[in-house]
Amino acid sequence: MPAQASGVPKKVAAIMTVYRPNSHSDVIVGKYLEGWLQDGKSPGPRSKLVSMYTAQVPDNDMSRAMAAKHKVPIYRTIYEALTLGTGELAVDGVLLIGEHGDYPMNDKAQKLYPRFELFLEITDVFRQTGQTAPVFNDKHLSYSWIKAKRMVEISREMGFPMMAGSSVPVSHRKPAIDFPWGEKATKAVAISFSGLDIYGFHLLESLQCMVERRRGGETGVKAVQCLQNQSVWDFLDSTPWARRLFERAISHSETRTTGDLRQNVREPAVFLVDYRDGLQAAAFLLTGGVRDFTVAIDVEGWSQPVSTLMWLQSGKPHRHFACLTMNIEKMFESGVATYPVERTLLTSATLDFALESRFQGYKRLETPELNIRYWVPKHSSFCAGAPNTDPPVSA
Repeated sequence: MPAQASGVPKKVAAIMTVYRPNSHSDVIVGKYLEGWLQDGKSPGPRSKLVSMYTAQVPDNDMSRAMAAKHKVPIYRTIYEALTLGTGELAVDGVLLIGEHGDYPMNDKAQKLYPRFELFLEITDVFRQTGQTAPVFNDKHLSYSWIKAKRMVEISREMGFPMMAGSSVPVSHRKPAIDFPWGEKATKAVAISFSGLDIYGFHLLESLQCMVERRRGGETGVKAVQCLQNQSVWDFLDSTPWARRLFERAISHSETRTTGDLRQNVREPAVFLVDYRDGLQAAAFLLTGGVRDFTVAIDVEGWSQPVSTLMWLQSGKPHRHFACLTMNIEKMFESGVATYPVERTLLTSATLDFALESRFQGYKRLETPELNIRYWVPKHSSFCAGAPNTDPPVSA
């Protein structure tokens, strides 16, 4: 939990696509309203939610009842949610949660969440009022690499702190280790499950949050390719380094199904990522084989790879989202991003190109556009201690 800053708590607006049970709005905004355990009793973030906006109101909407219960106004426009009807920016931080809701899919199997469009409305308020505040964007910046890039550019042009991404990089780990800062990474494997877009982002993020700590910092991605079905097993069988790291990563899984993995996983997929500095990575989606996130990375000069499980709580109160909220809180309190938004920019872009590779018949795509360079702090931002620690504890 961030150190308690002096002065009054920060005021936060939540801009959401939907707020329904078990949505990202539920497990993030719910912690602002009802504490880390979402039980109405436990302590919670220091900042206070002062306004909400929802783009959609489904039949199982929670926003209206929660707003009434906690006396938080819901506004019909983003402008009103950020100004509280004053005509001036009246909040100290913005939660942009554009996950879940009734939105179409495109021909690349991407859900067209309007994160970019909601972000533009938020920044329009900044322009109109001449004031800014830190913004946290949940998960992808956008399904579109071009839109994601523009979001980061706007934050830089306007000079406000911005963070993005999901709970996976900051969740508890088993073992509680990080990639050794400043060491050289040579090969990497990450393993996860579920859909190409919705969990492909999480998968690539679990990889990126580790390898970005390597010697020389992050320098970007040179090429991306997606493979599916038998081609995945063919790649694994013909690539010794990938097979070795695959076995090491999956050894940490706590959810691996019994029986033959290749029989259990009916539609495997892998994203092959070649980084500009020579690092090679393979990120596998193995639905039916596992239901967790594991990684293994070769370190130059080390006899064994660095390998861990990124632990997510399967049921309520979804403590890994407390780990995420803790890191958001640090930005709201300090005015400085806890970790670089460029991580999410590169992850969003890599996923977009991977799905484009699939759309183009699984072609390897050169990505000179992804010359995305950044450094991360030496200290880690994942949750340390026991997974049931309340409040969450930073590494």
